[in-house]
Amino acid sequence: MTAPARQIRVLIAKPGMDGHDRGAKVIARALRDAGMEVIYTGLRQTAEMIVSAAVQEDVDAIGLSVLSGAHMHYFREVRALLAERGAEDIILFGGGIIPDQDLPKLEELGVGRLFTPGTSTEDPVAWLREVVPARWAAQEAS
Repeated sequence: MTAPARQIRVLIAKPGMDGHDRGAKVIARALRDAGMEVIYTGLRQTAEMIVSAAVQEDVDAIGLSVLSGAHMHYFREVRALLAERGAEDIILFGGGIIPDQDLPKLEELGVGRLFTPGTSTEDPVAWLREVVPARWAAQEAS
């Protein structure tokens, strides 16, 4: 597969009080090693901080890592704030401890993909390499 003409920009964030960020750092490194530009916001971010950083950094995608059980709240809040800022085109994805029964609800909220424990780091890399260039093409067409 050929690399896209421009570099994919991804923001990885840990919303809320969850202090375990090993998975977020592993994904951030995998994306970086795949040639993407990664902005890691660090621990204990609010949805407002995440969306503000994403808009300021002009990212293509936001990845939320949620292990606290508050995934529905944080994904919903980030999606709503993206809409308020006119940034609905930023791809939202995530990972963490997310029960199977919540996956369809998150998809309805506009979460593009969820990567749960045991997922290969190659999966989010491949997925972003597919969906981000499609986002670029859609933006150019409009």
